[in-house]
Amino acid sequence: MRRDTFLKSLAVLAASSGLPLSALAATNVKMMIPANPGGGWDATGRALGKALLEAKVADTVTFENKGGAAGVLGLAQFVNSSKGDPNAMMVMGAVMLGGIITGKPPVSITAATPLVRLTSEYNVFVLPANSPFKTMADVVAQLKKDPGSVKWGGGSRGSTEHIAAAMIARAVGVDPAKINYVAFRGGGEATAAILGGNVTIGGSGYSEFSEYIKAGKMKPIGVTSSSRLKGIDVPTLKEQAIDVEIGNWRGVYGAPGITAAQRKTLSDLLVKATLTKSWQEDLVKNNWTPAVLSGAAFEKFVDDDFASLRATMVKSGMI
Repeated sequence: MRRDTFLKSLAVLAASSGLPLSALAATNVKMMIPANPGGGWDATGRALGKALLEAKVADTVTFENKGGAAGVLGLAQFVNSSKGDPNAMMVMGAVMLGGIITGKPPVSITAATPLVRLTSEYNVFVLPANSPFKTMADVVAQLKKDPGSVKWGGGSRGSTEHIAAAMIARAVGVDPAKINYVAFRGGGEATAAILGGNVTIGGSGYSEFSEYIKAGKMKPIGVTSSSRLKGIDVPTLKEQAIDVEIGNWRGVYGAPGITAAQRKTLSDLLVKATLTKSWQEDLVKNNWTPAVLSGAAFEKFVDDDFASLRATMVKSGMI
């Protein structure tokens, strides 16, 4: 069969099946990871790329890391360089919303196209193994005595661990404006600072610290969930009389200007990837909670979460 005849036949098949033509063929995905290597977004993006290949909905997946400003630098590059590109994707999540709220950048998440929420995860706070403190109560006592002496290490300003630190301060009667928060451009930098004892206490998703916790190089002292995480013997903040609960989530956006059909195709490919064996294994390994949501429901969720995060940050004295 001649190539042009084959392509016409394929187009007819796509139309008759109700699927866009691109849904019947693999793609060459370009994945923007708006953070430096070693953090939660990096792990999510690379695990997703592996799953897209396993699901046979992508021929190739290439990655680009662009860290800084809670992902907003990567967002700006993604928006400006990928307009109308149906193969472009960007990992994002609650941290980016916080960065947009605190930084008020010229480019907002509304410039890109919401596709799918993938996971949810709670933060864990850890101490370096050689810390003189042993518990969250020890940290709180020092925080009350001298707020500036407690250095909180984590992701960019506006990240969920930054918000959680401010919430903890407020919950124990300390002015959140006085906390000494040290922001890092990526999970790898934050981890190195904690291991090196350059910060008093560090916070992030459990998956980013799990290997160091298991090796005894970090001591977990509290999680931001409502109940203890499955298989992890770490007390919640609420168990320790600190009324703080905050979750994190991660998802994927597409390029600006793609069509409704292209948006649906990308969303369908991502949902299919979450059903693969490799993705399911990564969920377990990283203690990620599956939280798949796509289409208009995901778009509404982002809008609602943006408003909720802003209200929390106002209440905690961050803005």
